[in-house]
Amino acid sequence: MAKKKSAVSLPDWATTLWQELGSPELDTHLSVASGDLFDRRHGLRRDDLVEVMLDVRAIPEGEDPWVRGRMMSRTPSSLEILTEDGRHIYLAREVVVRIDLVAHTRPAYIDDEELLRFERRDQKRRSSLHETAERKAEGKDDSHLWG
Repeated sequence: MAKKKSAVSLPDWATTLWQELGSPELDTHLSVASGDLFDRRHGLRRDDLVEVMLDVRAIPEGEDPWVRGRMMSRTPSSLEILTEDGRHIYLAREVVVRIDLVAHTRPAYIDDEELLRFERRDQKRRSSLHETAERKAEGKDDSHLWG
């Protein structure tokens, strides 16, 4: 029996980034844009392979307006991209004209058990750090102060 052809084909620049992620199966992480609302899974995700077009007015003349790489994170004002040549860059959303999804490398957020476990552990770690900082700031060591 012939092997089924993959629905996702990666451009040359994305192959190394995909391999660095452990070569995840791309066909299992496809977007689902139609059908029952509960089953839809679309939108950008952490570790997506993307091509970002920048506003040419925001970059030096003659520079390529496309940034290609893996989406590391995003905030309301910026995108963090690990580029094909290994640089971490941060792009202001104001200079982004278009983002082309090349491939999802992770399940949708709601289905991503590894990411949800990470966020839970990270939240506990942050809470512990905040509690430690509050204990230190409350003045446990300021009995020598007047006032």
